[in-house]
Amino acid sequence: MLKIVFGEIENAIYHPPTYFDNQYEDDWITNPLSIKMIKDIDQSEVVSAHLIQSPVLGPISPREISGGVKTLILMAFDDSGKIFNASSCGDNCAKWIVEIGTGKDLTINLHHVLDFSSAGMFEAYMLNTGKIVRGYEEYLDEAFQIKER
Repeated sequence: MLKIVFGEIENAIYHPPTYFDNQYEDDWITNPLSIKMIKDIDQSEVVSAHLIQSPVLGPISPREISGGVKTLILMAFDDSGKIFNASSCGDNCAKWIVEIGTGKDLTINLHHVLDFSSAGMFEAYMLNTGKIVRGYEEYLDEAFQIKER
């Protein structure tokens, strides 16, 4: 289940892209889920574990993909139990966060109200209040109440 916590929390990875650069594994890059996320978010093609073809940058390494995709890949494949700051993701990553959270227990940290409107119907446990939200409207209501505190 997707769990969301707003604000500063101890031991969260505040800048996931830097953590990714030092922790990712080759098989994470060539996993079908990563290939789809890289294509969707960065419009880039995974050629191999060490080569990604970007329409903007040309041939790049995994260390040069966007911070949002790096964070998504960490959420999907890092089994350390770390909590990643999803505020390093753009709103275009929200549907992928929901998808990852339906396949595993995933806790994310947010410092802003991420736009989950593209995610369709989803369920998330709001750690700040202990409430389960179902869908974007309930998420927004709860998120704004948390942010006002």
